Amino acid sequence: MHKKLKVLVLMGGKSPEHEISLISGREVVANLSPSKYEILPLVISKKGDKWLLTSKEIILKLTNVLDLKGTSKEISLSTYEVVSSLGDKIKESDVVFIAMHGVFGEDGTIQGMLETVGLKYTGSGVLASALGVDKLVFRKLMQRVNVPIPKYVALSKGEKITNLRTRLGDYPYFVKPHNQGSSVGTSLVRKQKDLKSSLERAFKYSNTVLIDEFVQGKEVTCGILGNNMPFALPLVEIHPLIGKYFDYDSKYKESGAEELVPANITKKLTQKVKDLAIKVYNEIGCRGFARVDFILKNNETPVVLEINTIPGLTPTSLLPKAARAAGIKYTKLLDKIINYATE
Repeated sequence: MHKKLKVLVLMGGKSPEHEISLISGREVVANLSPSKYEILPLVISKKGDKWLLTSKEIILKLTNVLDLKGTSKEISLSTYEVVSSLGDKIKESDVVFIAMHGVFGEDGTIQGMLETVGLKYTGSGVLASALGVDKLVFRKLMQRVNVPIPKYVALSKGEKITNLRTRLGDYPYFVKPHNQGSSVGTSLVRKQKDLKSSLERAFKYSNTVLIDEFVQGKEVTCGILGNNMPFALPLVEIHPLIGKYFDYDSKYKESGAEELVPANITKKLTQKVKDLAIKVYNEIGCRGFARVDFILKNNETPVVLEINTIPGLTPTSLLPKAARAAGIKYTKLLDKIINYATE
């Protein structure tokens, strides 16, 4: 009889994306094959101070998780066991499936902690995670290897802005914190009078903020799987239906966006985007899986916006959609991610 792998699924955590992580985690727990894996779901509280080990049944009962967004309220688990973050319950697992997003989940912090106790985990390592989540460092690295990125201005808290129009062209601009995902704290600024409030919003999440030029064109994303020989999944083209761009609501509300898989662009341009995505993945040193987001300037020149080293795994997320278009069902996708972690 084949011994089942013990998979600890980490979700929640000390991040503005806490609720999204819970939805990703629930989806992972629901789709891991019970014949192959012993599933141990673990919820980290919003303050990061409580680690609650619970059961698959309890996690699958979670509903209306997004209603708690922006509050200090925690989800209620009817049964759980409080465990220590580096305790035996964690160390007993064969592999940790990290279903966490944003700071403390995607930035190398949790990865470093798992490295310390010698545990295998899904996705990229400490350095690639840290580079991927820090948009400013990521862009500086991309500039060095001649990967096209938007024009941008980085601003620290309290710093005066000068010559924006000279540096970025005319409005609109995108304002975003340098280290958040899921478009947290991001806004589209159409007029100068709205800049101050957008900056204040972004500075709530980070001490460094990026102001980007607005690049006109189709938005596409490229999922990638693999370790040493990564391959690109079909491209997804994104048309937001709720927001003016692919913001938080467009990403996570049902019918928030329309997604075309494969993207409605030429074969030649598709190949160009895929090659560039793999270059970005390799330059950062990613492992397992990731997703690279692009704007096609004037619908013909790929411009790299960012990389997500732990892309969303919710029912509306882009990576599972791209995998499905490549004939990889969700359960198989999870198998692959775990295999890359244990290789």
